[in-house]
Amino acid sequence: MRINCGGEDSKESAYHRIVVESPSWHAFVLALTLCAALTPTLFLQGQDSTSSPAATSPTLATTHPAAPDNKNSIKVHVEVVNVPVTVLDKRGLPVINLTQKDFEVFEDGKRQTISYFRREPQPPLRIGLILDTSNSARRQLSFEKDAASEFAFNMLRGQNSKNRIFVQTFDETSSIIQDFTNDPDTLNEKIRGLKAGGGKSLYDAIWFACREKMLNAGPPEDTRRVLVLISDGIDVQSQHSFDEAISMAHRAETLIYTIGNAAYGYSNPGDKTLVQISEQTGGAAYFPLEKSPGADLGTGYLSHGQIGETSQNKGLGAETGKFSAERLIQLADALDAINRELDEQYSIGYRPSNATLDGTYRAIKVVALRRGVEVRNKVGYFASAPQE
Repeated sequence: MRINCGGEDSKESAYHRIVVESPSWHAFVLALTLCAALTPTLFLQGQDSTSSPAATSPTLATTHPAAPDNKNSIKVHVEVVNVPVTVLDKRGLPVINLTQKDFEVFEDGKRQTISYFRREPQPPLRIGLILDTSNSARRQLSFEKDAASEFAFNMLRGQNSKNRIFVQTFDETSSIIQDFTNDPDTLNEKIRGLKAGGGKSLYDAIWFACREKMLNAGPPEDTRRVLVLISDGIDVQSQHSFDEAISMAHRAETLIYTIGNAAYGYSNPGDKTLVQISEQTGGAAYFPLEKSPGADLGTGYLSHGQIGETSQNKGLGAETGKFSAERLIQLADALDAINRELDEQYSIGYRPSNATLDGTYRAIKVVALRRGVEVRNKVGYFASAPQE
């Protein structure tokens, strides 16, 4: 979804891993010798409660029985998948009065039975704030720093104190300048010290954040994982591809919200990439700086002379600061919209009808039965066995 704005530690979370103990299967083999003896041999025969195509589960235990870890039992892991869901009305405002009956959940196109439903309290957030500090972001960086600091304060104040935020920058390389913390003053200090310069490796930045931070942010049942990316969406020299970056976000079960930093009057080819990143991970794309300046700055139409030495509004408002203030407000509004979304989410949980933990990717679709609303949710997960 593309949005142009500028106007207006608990185990209760819902992705539970249940371990069920059950007796082992024993088969007795008759020895083919004169001194017949019974020798107990243990077989583990995996059984699927639902049939699934061979293509999605090529190495099931039913084909090759394996011995269990424990002689007296086998362990069956039943996953309850937690799906954070945002519902917005036509104005882009959160809809917070829906009930469980207003939702349907599908995994790989098959309807699932909802195990639990709630709007609050929500699991705490693990947020990565990723700022483009390449040469192309030099003129926008001061606005980004102001808005990012305000966002950090809002996401960590009061009842949000269980949230954690890390800050990452990227140019040709990615750097974690502040690890996860709930101290907004520490975040503000690190953000204020940022400087721009260097190339641009956007896809590497996403891959790095998901692989190094989100995958290690604790079990997905205990947290909601979100990246907020401020960039122009242009990649120059990444080692990882767009698809690899998105795949790592899926593996880390991370939503990505993107904020374009290209200014009004500038045609930016990276906007499409930012939309694709957000849509394919369950987030949203915002383009606050593309809103035209206020009428008090002139005619409302910017000629090249009005803009300044380039098409990115570098010189506009230098004396009065009016346009600079507008740009800051627009960035802050975009981040505030993300804040509201994350504060007003629903949590929906279900036990997958396909319980096979075969490492395949499972696509999730949540449908709201109320008319005129938009639904955003985690778009999928990898059905991998838990690490012992």
